[in-house]
Amino acid sequence: METVVVTGGSRGIGAAAVERFAARGDRVYFLYEKNHAAAKAVAGRTGAAALCCDVADPAAVSRTFAALDHVDVLVCGAGISHYGLMSQVEEATWDRIFAVNVKGVYHCVNAAMPHFLRKHRGCIVTVSSMWGQVGASCEAAYSASKGAVIALTKALAKELGPSGIRVNCVAPGVILTDMCAQVDPQALEALAQEAALGRNGTPEDVAQAIEYLARAEFVTGQVLPVNGGLVI
Repeated sequence: METVVVTGGSRGIGAAAVERFAARGDRVYFLYEKNHAAAKAVAGRTGAAALCCDVADPAAVSRTFAALDHVDVLVCGAGISHYGLMSQVEEATWDRIFAVNVKGVYHCVNAAMPHFLRKHRGCIVTVSSMWGQVGASCEAAYSASKGAVIALTKALAKELGPSGIRVNCVAPGVILTDMCAQVDPQALEALAQEAALGRNGTPEDVAQAIEYLARAEFVTGQVLPVNGGLVI
């Protein structure tokens, strides 16, 4: 049994990861920002412990991780998005996206590091996006932040490998979460038809890939696309 911490665990991909690790018998904690009802529901059906914490707040992250006795696996799944022309993205929106999507990873990795270094062992899985690989029109801030996550993953894998810590990344494609709730169904269907597998993904598809990277002892510094062949 390992101790797994999942950020953004109250919904979508994060919640699916919580469910998958909990089903394997791991001790799971998950961080969430403000959706108490959703967090309570995930905790209720999985037995995982819900911890209210904004990953963009370094003091809150530090307190949260300091209260844990140890951490074996960190899944950095917290993320937010924004759709709109670059010229219409307000600076405050841009900053918040980077605060959550990039600095959130920075804060959580640094907070988990003492746990990993004590054992000379650990695993980090970050969650990027296919748009972090190829960019998306009208999602410049989101794409840029997810590209930064990929670069950070590769850099950390090189830096932390000698300490026995593996760092990998999943890059989901079109995944049917609440981020897609405002997308026109016809547009979603068109994207599904563009994918080699002819469908959009589910949170469980990505959680399966996250679990693989958490268990794969000789894999580090890799970006695993989970997009059904939409980007090859």
